[in-house]
Amino acid sequence: MLMLLVIIAPAWLHAQTIPACKADDLVKRIANGKDTVFVINFWATWCVPCVQELPQFNALYQDLAGKPVKMLLVSLDFKEDYPMQLATFIERKHLKPDVTWLNETNPNDFLPKIEPKWEGSIPATLVVSTGRSYRKFIESTITEDQVMKCVNDALAK
Repeated sequence: MLMLLVIIAPAWLHAQTIPACKADDLVKRIANGKDTVFVINFWATWCVPCVQELPQFNALYQDLAGKPVKMLLVSLDFKEDYPMQLATFIERKHLKPDVTWLNETNPNDFLPKIEPKWEGSIPATLVVSTGRSYRKFIESTITEDQVMKCVNDALAK
């Protein structure tokens, strides 16, 4: 008798690896990328406006391919949701930009390191290029056109 065994792995096993980082890691990454424009979006799976704007970051990721632009989606999801729920969400939404999880719990510590004016609301987007002396922080939802304008302004410097 021939038996066929089929094993179905959970979706999160196939999802991209999601590194954890600290605010200091993000700040160093930005500082070291002097010729790069960074588009960093802070979001969470439980934040409805955040999830609604994610498809535009996928579109921007494709539109900006080949340019000196690095897009990063920084998840502020809760520790109990990392990595399984977050990885499953990313796979289900087919997110193309790199995703990292901010492994920080005290906003009073990490917010001022990333953006001194940040009051903690999400979604929030930072477009920054240290080599071009450009920095724009938007603490609200943002449109694809707004992001593209910021990127083009940074690239023009």
